[in-house]
Amino acid sequence: MFSKFKPTWMVDAIYKITPDQLKSLGIKAVLTDLDNTLIAWDNPDGTEELLHWISDMKKAGIPVIVVSNNKSSRIQRAIEKFDLEYVARAMKPTTKGFREAEEKLNLRREELVMVGDQIMTDIRGANAAGIRNILVQPIVDTDGWNTRINRFFERKIMKHLAKKHPDMVWKGGLE
Repeated sequence: MFSKFKPTWMVDAIYKITPDQLKSLGIKAVLTDLDNTLIAWDNPDGTEELLHWISDMKKAGIPVIVVSNNKSSRIQRAIEKFDLEYVARAMKPTTKGFREAEEKLNLRREELVMVGDQIMTDIRGANAAGIRNILVQPIVDTDGWNTRINRFFERKIMKHLAKKHPDMVWKGGLE
């Protein structure tokens, strides 16, 4: 029952995912959640580490596209300085936003990976869309009110998954 929430990989932070790791797995583009994955939900400025990561992806020819449940104006304001494309109102965990991103990129789902900090939306949605995925630890320990509800259930699901899949551990990259 909980297998639909199981991430393909678990990596400490999005910044630890390298172009070489992605290319070795046949991944040509990164879909990413916005809040607490790419940037802190309450601080849209991002970090130097993020800017370097985006730059490395661009240099390697790996597009990064934000797939978020937020409205367009919120995403645009948060990522304008990063020069990234996005899908707004993705309705995760449905497959709607993932399909839109797939069409924008003109790539097959096997060539994509979704990176997110929530198993209830990002990982569940990517699994439903047939897209490999990477669960990352949230950038900050706080969340907006709507995410706090999901975190309660996530803890229970993760506990169950960890018992069933002892190999589910945080890593420093895609190993």
